[in-house]
Amino acid sequence: MTDLRQHADEIHEQFSDSLDVSVDEIETRLETLVSEYRVPIEEARRSVVSTYLDEADMDREELAGGGSEAANVEDIDKPEEWLDLTVKVVDLWEPRADSIAQVGLVGDETGRIKFTKWAKSDLPELEEGKVYRLGNLVTDEYEGSFSVKLNSTTTIEEVDEDIEVGDNADEVEGALVDIQSGSGLIKRCPEDDCTRVLQNGRCSEHGDVEGEFDLRIKGVIDDGEAVHEVIFNQEATEELTGITLDEAQEMAMDALDTEVVVEEMGETVLGRYYRVRGPTMGRYVLADDIETLGAPDDAESVLIKARSL
Repeated sequence: MTDLRQHADEIHEQFSDSLDVSVDEIETRLETLVSEYRVPIEEARRSVVSTYLDEADMDREELAGGGSEAANVEDIDKPEEWLDLTVKVVDLWEPRADSIAQVGLVGDETGRIKFTKWAKSDLPELEEGKVYRLGNLVTDEYEGSFSVKLNSTTTIEEVDEDIEVGDNADEVEGALVDIQSGSGLIKRCPEDDCTRVLQNGRCSEHGDVEGEFDLRIKGVIDDGEAVHEVIFNQEATEELTGITLDEAQEMAMDALDTEVVVEEMGETVLGRYYRVRGPTMGRYVLADDIETLGAPDDAESVLIKARSL
């Protein structure tokens, strides 16, 4: 049995009681993602499972494979796991799509995590600052960043207590010695709740789409003993480089090449010293707070090292 067929069989077993879908159909979806779009098999599997979860209307026992388990935010390190969390709503954001009812941050004593509540789940509204026991959540992951989804099987119970939400941020300090591929002016998939970066105009899940521009830096900070990979989102990238999204688009349009944006960023930030603080997701520290530091005496050697990478 091929790996694709085995994955298809496992997915079919999970959804066979709730969706009229064959193993062959599932295998075809996986084959398209893996062969045509060059998506790694584990990412392809997550994509297919996510699609069927949106279509399925299963009861709690079927979805969770016998029930979900109580967990803390710090325990979340795998996608497609079913669990219960008791958390405080830290922040609510404006949903990007009609299919999303609420999106934001929740947290407990061990850390914070993004949540998404689907509109069709028909669940009660969560209020900022209140504590809830959320039953039967499903975990998700993208580019090392974990989140939880509230679906039609999720239970919400308000708890009359307070939680001191923990800070699961890490801090790294050193010279920015490299800007990795996939930085600068990029395009993301515009589909609901999808932020995948397009490759040649294609999303690994949704195929050919008209992307939306974004800015980011995937950088490497050297603290003198080890290197740390850091992602700066649009806001952090604009703060770091002084280049706005509109300015980056104008630069790329004038040069007919997006690489000029990365080159300009490199001239500004490579070899400079920063203190960066934020949560670690997978192999990356996500930069929430940035402080520019004075360069030490050997700044020239850092620049030579940066340019040699």
